[in-house]
Amino acid sequence: MKITVRKGDTFSYYSQLFGLPLQLLLDSNRETDPDQLLPGSTVLIPGYFHQKITIKKGDSLHSLARRYNVPLDGLFLMNQQVSAQLLEEGMVVNVPERAVNRVVSAGVPYDFTLLKNDLQRLCSLYPFIRSDCFGQSVLNKELIQLKWGRGPKKVHMNASFHANEWITTGILMVFLNDYLLALTNNVPIRGINMLSLYEQTTLSAVPMVDPDGVDLVLHGPPDTEPYRSLVKTLNKQNPDFKDWKANIRGVDLNNQLPARWEIEKARKPAEPAPRDYPGDYPLSEPEAKAMANLTIDENFHRVIALHTQGQEFYWGFEKEEPDEAEKIAEEFQRVSGYKAVRYVDSYAGYKDWFIQEFRRPGFTIELGIGVNPLPLSQFQQIYQDTLGIFLASLYM
Repeated sequence: MKITVRKGDTFSYYSQLFGLPLQLLLDSNRETDPDQLLPGSTVLIPGYFHQKITIKKGDSLHSLARRYNVPLDGLFLMNQQVSAQLLEEGMVVNVPERAVNRVVSAGVPYDFTLLKNDLQRLCSLYPFIRSDCFGQSVLNKELIQLKWGRGPKKVHMNASFHANEWITTGILMVFLNDYLLALTNNVPIRGINMLSLYEQTTLSAVPMVDPDGVDLVLHGPPDTEPYRSLVKTLNKQNPDFKDWKANIRGVDLNNQLPARWEIEKARKPAEPAPRDYPGDYPLSEPEAKAMANLTIDENFHRVIALHTQGQEFYWGFEKEEPDEAEKIAEEFQRVSGYKAVRYVDSYAGYKDWFIQEFRRPGFTIELGIGVNPLPLSQFQQIYQDTLGIFLASLYM
C-alpha cells in the first residue's frame, strides 16, 4: 500500500500506526533514507492494501475508523485531500485494510501464468520481497527467485524440477504466503515467531524450475516449433502428457547436475524422452545451468528440493553430507512423519550436486503418496505434513 508522507511522519510512527515491525517498513523502502522522510514523498506499507468506500449519509472518518477497525490517523493519512468536516454523501475515501487472507491460489492446477500472477500479488503486497529473474527456460519463460529475510543463514527451497510434479509449486507458494501473513500480522505458526526467523535467516525460493514442462503437462504441446513436433514424437503421439517429467527438450532436469552424472548417463535413456534422459552432458539445459549458477552465486547454506511422491526424504550423498545433516533429518522426520532415507541409488540430482560441491545439508522431499501427478485432493494433507519441514529448515 502506498501512502504520502506528511510533515513530521517517521517510519517509527508508521510502525506503531499500522502495527508492523519497523524492520519490515525499512526493508520495504530500501531507497528511502529513514532519517530524511520528505513530505510529499511516497512510502510503501507492507501487508496492507486500500479499499475505496463510498460515504453514506451520517458517515464520518471517526465512524469509518470504528466500523473498519482502523486507526483514525490511518484514515487521515490515506485521505489527505479530504476535509473531515466536509464529508458528503457519495464521496469516495480510502480505507487501509490489513491483509489477513492468502492471495495465492491453493489446491488448483498450477501453471506458469498462475505463478506469474501470484508472484505479482505477493511482491506488490509485501514490498520487502526481493524478486529477480536469474535465467530463462528453453521457451524463454522467466526463472524467478524470491528472497527475503536479514539473517546470515541462507536457506533455499525449490519446486517443480519435474514437470508432472507441479503440485509442489502450489505447496511452496502457499507456505510462502502463510509465512508473509504471519510475519505482518505478528501471528506465530505452530508456536514459532516468524519475525525471529526473518531476522535469523534469509529465505530463497524458486517456485518453478521447469515452467515449459509444467505447461506441457497441464495444457499440451506449445505452438513453438520444433518443440511442438518434438514432444509429440517423444510422447509417441499420445495426446495426454500427464506422465511427462522432463523439460521441453526431453531432458530430465534432476538428472543434469555434475554429481556422478556419468553413472546416470550409462544406465538411463540414451536419447531425449518424457523422463529420465540425463542429457548429452551435464548442465546442457538452461534451467539446470541457471539453478547451478544461482546456487553458486547465492552461496546457500541449506537446500530443500520438493518432489513427489513417497512421503519420505533423502538427505545423504556418497557419505559427503556434513554431520549436521543427520540432526536436521531427524527433526524433519519428527515434525512431518515422513521417512528419513540417507542413501538411494540415484545420482546427478540437484541435492546430490549441492552436497558434493558445498558439503552442506541438502534434502529431496518426496511429497504425498501415489502416482504422479498426485491428485489435488491430497493438497491440504501434503501441506500440513510438510509445513513442519519448511519451518524446521529455517529455524534449525
